[in-house]
Amino acid sequence: MSANIEFLSATDKPALLAFSTPEWLDTTKTALQELGYKVHTAATHSDFNVRFSQVRYQMVIVEELFGANVPAENLTLKSLQQMSMSQRRHATVLLIGTGFQTFAPMEAFQNSVHAVINSSELFMLKQLVEKAVSDNDSFLRSFREVQARVFSGGAKV
Repeated sequence: MSANIEFLSATDKPALLAFSTPEWLDTTKTALQELGYKVHTAATHSDFNVRFSQVRYQMVIVEELFGANVPAENLTLKSLQQMSMSQRRHATVLLIGTGFQTFAPMEAFQNSVHAVINSSELFMLKQLVEKAVSDNDSFLRSFREVQARVFSGGAKV
């Protein structure tokens, strides 16, 4: 059994994808690589959980029906939803499916992700990823600044 080892440097932008639809996977992988991400793909739910626990991914994109016939069977999405925020705060998490309205905040909130994207809009995924990352950075900026000050010992909370 050969090990597939890939080293990540401090400047790499790791991304993790969990897709069952090969065309969506190819489109997403290409878009992220063009944006400079180092892309890993999960083949199964357990593979996703192992990879996610080992690497601080900056981007995570999950297909709504990854390894499932209906959304309720998607164990990867369930495991992300059940994680504490501290376990997944480092990643921007996107959910792709056929029934979503892209960037609908209530749908994202209901699914415990940063943004939802309708699969019909994958043709402009690069722009959607950039917007989601920007929105997430803006939302968490104050938290990250306070956290950095606390860790450096210079903050009064």
